[in-house]
Amino acid sequence: MAYEINQTLPRSFGRLKSGERSTISILASYLRGALASLLPRYGLLLAFLALWQVSSTEGWVNPAVFPPLNAILSALWTNLANGALLDDIAISLQRSGTAFAFAVVIGIPLGLFMGQVRAVEQALDPILQLFRQTSALALYPVFILLLGLGETSKIFVIFWATLFPVLLATIGGVKEVDQKLIEMARTYGAGSLTVFRRVILPASVPAIFVGLRLSATTALLLLIAAEMIGANKGIGFQVMNAQYNFQIPLMFAAILLLAFLGLAANALLVLLQRRLCRWSQPNA
Repeated sequence: MAYEINQTLPRSFGRLKSGERSTISILASYLRGALASLLPRYGLLLAFLALWQVSSTEGWVNPAVFPPLNAILSALWTNLANGALLDDIAISLQRSGTAFAFAVVIGIPLGLFMGQVRAVEQALDPILQLFRQTSALALYPVFILLLGLGETSKIFVIFWATLFPVLLATIGGVKEVDQKLIEMARTYGAGSLTVFRRVILPASVPAIFVGLRLSATTALLLLIAAEMIGANKGIGFQVMNAQYNFQIPLMFAAILLLAFLGLAANALLVLLQRRLCRWSQPNA
C-alpha cells in the first residue's frame, strides 16, 4: 500500500502543478490583452506621470514647485478624509451645476426655436456672435458691479460662458437635419408638431450633446476664475489659498480634483448620450 501511495502522489502533484500553470497562463494572456488595449490609449499619459514622479523624486526639477505625485495624492487623500475638501466640492458643484442647468433650460429651447425660424435666427445671430466673442472673464467685473460680489455674480458668469456652446450646437443640429426626412414626414401627413417630435428633435440630439459636453467643461473652467475672486469656499478658492500659503501639494491636489470632476461629468454625458442615441452609434 505504501508503494501505491508513493506512486499516486506524484501524479496528483503533477496535476496540481499543471492546473496552476494553466491558471498562470490564462492570467498572463489576460494581462497582455489588457495592456495591448490600454497602452495605445493611455501609454503617453502613464509615461508623463512616471516622468513627473521620477523627475521630482530625483531632483531633476524643483520638488518645492513640482512635488512628486505621491505627495499630491497624499495631500488629496488627507484633505478628503478629514472633510476639508468635501465642503468645497459641494459648493463648487452647486455653483457650476446651477449655472449649467440654467444654460440647458434656456439654451436648448431657444436653439430649437431659432434653428427652425430663419427670421429669428437672422435677427439674433449678430448679437449672439458679438456676445460669444466677448470673454466671460472680461465681463466678470461688469457682473460684479451689477449683481454684487456674492453667489449671483459667480453663477451668472459661469452661466454666461456655458450658454453659448449649448445654444449654438442646438441651432447647428436643427439646421443640419436632412430636409428629405422632413419632406417625407409631411408627405405622409405628419403635422408640424409631429415632424418636430419625430424628426427634428431626435436628429438634433447628437449635436446637442456635443454642446452639453463643451458647456460642462466650460463650467468647470470658469468655476476656478469665479471662485478666485471674493470667495471663501470652493475648489478655486482652495487653489488660490494653497498657492498663497505655499501649500503646493494641496494646490496640485485641488487642480487634480477639478480634473477628475471634469472627467466624471464628461463620462456621465457620454453615457447618457449612448443611451438616448443608440440609433446613431456605429455598432447599432
